[in-house]
Amino acid sequence: MASRTVQKSAITITNPNAIAIKPLDTNGTAKDGLSTPPHTSASSATLNGSPSTVSIQADHPSATVAPIGDIQGRPTAPKPPDNTWTSLDMGGVHIKNIPPTSGLFSFSFLINLYLNHNALTSIPAEITKLRHLELLDLSGNSLVTVPPELGMLTSLKELYLFDNHLTTIPPELGTLHQLQTLGIEGNPIDPALKHMVQEQGTPALIAHLRDSCPAPVPPPPRMWNNLVTQSERENMQADPNVETFTVLCYNILCEKAATSRMYGYTPSWALAWKYRKDLVLKEIQSHDADFVCLQEVDSANYEEFFLEHLSDQDYSGVYWPKSRYKTMSDADRRMVDGCATFYKSSKYTLVENHLVEFSTVAMQRSDFKKTDDMFNRVLGKDHIAVICLFENKESGTRLIVVNTHLHWDPSFRDVKLVQAALMIEEVEKAANNFAKYPPRPPAPASAGGPSNGASASDNNASSRPPPIYSDGTKIPLIVCGDYNSIQPSGVYEFLSQGSVPADHPDFMAHLYGKYTSEGLRHKLNLKSAYSTVGEIPFTNFTPGFEGVLDYIWFSTPNLAVNAVLGEVDRSYIDKAVGFPNVHFPSDHLCIAAEFRVKPPKESPPHRPPPVFPESSR
Repeated sequence: MASRTVQKSAITITNPNAIAIKPLDTNGTAKDGLSTPPHTSASSATLNGSPSTVSIQADHPSATVAPIGDIQGRPTAPKPPDNTWTSLDMGGVHIKNIPPTSGLFSFSFLINLYLNHNALTSIPAEITKLRHLELLDLSGNSLVTVPPELGMLTSLKELYLFDNHLTTIPPELGTLHQLQTLGIEGNPIDPALKHMVQEQGTPALIAHLRDSCPAPVPPPPRMWNNLVTQSERENMQADPNVETFTVLCYNILCEKAATSRMYGYTPSWALAWKYRKDLVLKEIQSHDADFVCLQEVDSANYEEFFLEHLSDQDYSGVYWPKSRYKTMSDADRRMVDGCATFYKSSKYTLVENHLVEFSTVAMQRSDFKKTDDMFNRVLGKDHIAVICLFENKESGTRLIVVNTHLHWDPSFRDVKLVQAALMIEEVEKAANNFAKYPPRPPAPASAGGPSNGASASDNNASSRPPPIYSDGTKIPLIVCGDYNSIQPSGVYEFLSQGSVPADHPDFMAHLYGKYTSEGLRHKLNLKSAYSTVGEIPFTNFTPGFEGVLDYIWFSTPNLAVNAVLGEVDRSYIDKAVGFPNVHFPSDHLCIAAEFRVKPPKESPPHRPPPVFPESSR
């Protein structure tokens, strides 16, 4: 248990509720007694930003930012402002009340806040706006309770509650997974909680609170955002020549990666695969998509869980683990994660599937072989893409579905861009070869006609002859997965715009043959499905990161978006620390979209031979 100390005030400050804090100068240091920090107005403090301690774990298989650890590199994290202060001492100045509207809560850059030895009887929930706090001292007040919202301050490492009137600790504080010191001496607190801290330390109490905390109210169901009107949808459903299909993409967080070390804010029982797998399966089954692309699926769970349960819903599957499985024993390779693609077997025929191992493909390029950066950066990564070639059983329409998982580390932006480029090149090769395959011959008609009384036009475009594709770009294409890349990135720019220059910043001045001498280009005309309505606010949500990493790309010449699965209710997110939690089994969010196939542009009919009038004799 922490001992009680009275901190010397570093900033002499009066009650902020009575007197406004005025800016003084631009220099100063933090709470070390060497000099007096300046007072900064709320507006200027907000503009200056906030400190950034980025959470990344080197052994995490997918997330751009993992919850625990302090390494700079979060792609969207605000950086600490230069020459400014991050500590505020308001201790011992007889503050009786801090209203929810106090300007104090606009100081989102604060790391240390001292409110000790005042006369406070309550702390408003708005203190959660100070998301970067690592130390909070509320000792020596008259607090009877502390707000459960304190659990949102997941950066807290020290929380001092000495000498108040607390009888218990809210279980919501169990999400303070980085808390190292909790001071509760001098309170009439539950003896069991006090004994736990004394005997086992702060982490044991936090774990107890986390695992005993009641589950919050679940969010309302996510709604689909329709890009077509109801009448347009009814017309499409009535037209046998209109083909539609749905795609679901989901990084499910593999069993091996879901540890308390990585996700210390999640109850241990909610982090267990035994609990999470049912939520994952329920999410997949509820959308009943034609194609399901999953990342971070290990071999054992693919064979023993997903294949078994999804086959009952008309799914067949294609699975490839990451390349490292080749070097492991049979027991260990079952825990290697990879990409799983499921499809409705009654509707589609799997023609071929191709595994793209980025390191292997890179080795085969002559312009890469003498590149030190390729050996030192690309070859050590075992990420993959899986290309599946499908044909609609009724119409003969072809479809290519790509499922991928790129490298996670933001300090390897160049590797992500190289992996994306290698994938697109392999997709173009597969598409061009697929286009050369002859059309499927029409099914022979029986002499007595259809035995079930159904005509060829009763099912999704079956009355049309199968389309003929002059080249690979004419085949509808879906490229989805976990790209571990935010929207302003080389990967996003390359996929959406079709090119990046050779000197793109995301190459990070490394050398990759023609990629960094000529730049990258493709002609697939890809667009993110969600960009049609504005990208979803996030697909990955942890205390250290909230942003979009997962995408469903589609070829715009031959596909159009009908609808996309909407975001999670914002009021729920505002009260959540991060995923996974009791309602969301992965740190990633499931995304889904419905597409319609644009009919191929038919070549003009052959002109009939001219007919000349019979000449008179």
